[in-house]
Amino acid sequence: MMIRRIPQLLVGLFLYGFAIAMMVQAGIGVSPWDVLTQGIARQTGLAFGLITNLVGLLVLVLWIPIRQRPGLGTLLNVLLIGPSAQLGLWLLPVAHELWEQVVLFAGGLALLALATGLYIGARFGPGPRDGLMTGIHRRWGWRLWIVRTSIEVTVLAIGWLLGGNVGIGTVLFALLIGPMVNVTIPLLTVPIAPTAVATAERVPS
Repeated sequence: MMIRRIPQLLVGLFLYGFAIAMMVQAGIGVSPWDVLTQGIARQTGLAFGLITNLVGLLVLVLWIPIRQRPGLGTLLNVLLIGPSAQLGLWLLPVAHELWEQVVLFAGGLALLALATGLYIGARFGPGPRDGLMTGIHRRWGWRLWIVRTSIEVTVLAIGWLLGGNVGIGTVLFALLIGPMVNVTIPLLTVPIAPTAVATAERVPS
């Protein structure tokens, strides 16, 4: 199964970053975490991809008090999504016409749902942001939707105040990404290999 899982993880993370770049270049709004990244980039002048890595690392540090353990997928998420997003921003032009913006955003959203199914389906652990939500849920028993909503509203508000791009794309992302990954994750999850258990036959005496 490793022959499939590791390439699936790497491809999923690369496509995830590229999908983020597509939505950024569409210019009609991005996910709450990317609003935060844009806002920090605007205030500091640092590259979007670098800030994506730094925010992921900071969120990973927040796993310590909630006793959440990272997997290989978590660590590679922190390292790889930023560079692939930066590559996408370098390759893709900014969309100006409305139809271009809609097509680019829709393609980015669909690609991100596919990429999420790939990297989570590889079963190497969640990304730092998703792990923070599930970790708080497990640690203190708060309802998952409350944890997710609270974190994302906070992140969105901070990013907006810093100058991140909040728009119709942000609303569409919030409404559509859940149902979309609900399809891609089960579809792309690598099945657990059955463990062969040797059973000795009893010889009648």
